[in-house]
Amino acid sequence: MELEHRRLDNSDRTHDVKLPVDSDGSQTQRPDHTLEFRPNEFVVYPGHGVGHIKAIEVQTVGGTSLEFFVIEFAKSKMRARVPTKKAASIGMRKLSSPAAIEQIRRTLSQAAPRARMNWSRLTKEYETKIKTGSIIALAEVMRDLHRRTADSEQSYSERQLYAAALNRLSGEVALVKQISEENAVLELESFLTDRAGRIPNNRR
Repeated sequence: MELEHRRLDNSDRTHDVKLPVDSDGSQTQRPDHTLEFRPNEFVVYPGHGVGHIKAIEVQTVGGTSLEFFVIEFAKSKMRARVPTKKAASIGMRKLSSPAAIEQIRRTLSQAAPRARMNWSRLTKEYETKIKTGSIIALAEVMRDLHRRTADSEQSYSERQLYAAALNRLSGEVALVKQISEENAVLELESFLTDRAGRIPNNRR
């Protein structure tokens, strides 16, 4: 089974991109159970962040009817067709609850642990965390890399990873708290700034 991705340009034309998804070898049919996700719902998809379910489509592939969520990602101007029967197993989830969002504040307010591995391994760890789509994992990336900015100038890769985590996290926080994404960014970074002010210089 494959996920179909289409990148949207300003003229509303689409460009197909294929992303392989593991299959158990069985035929995927229209599910009989109540769908966990519904049209017009915002969801979080690993590797792409917050998306909007625009429709549910049924296509016939090899004589089998397959049902897909059609998801649009506004920031990346990408459209994906995700098999409804595979959505949960590949990590697509609903938006976090307000209580879960509160855990972000606690994570960002914690002192970052001292790095115990080289930057190459840390980079892979951070990239993996970002791809999970977990709000706590994203907050940990922000927390750890913000500590690094207090130590010294950020490298290009550090800036990219920090920006990716902030971008994914702020999009979800804005929707859950019903605030603008700009305000969500300010709020998230204020937790880091407040934490930095409480940590003695010799611990940064």
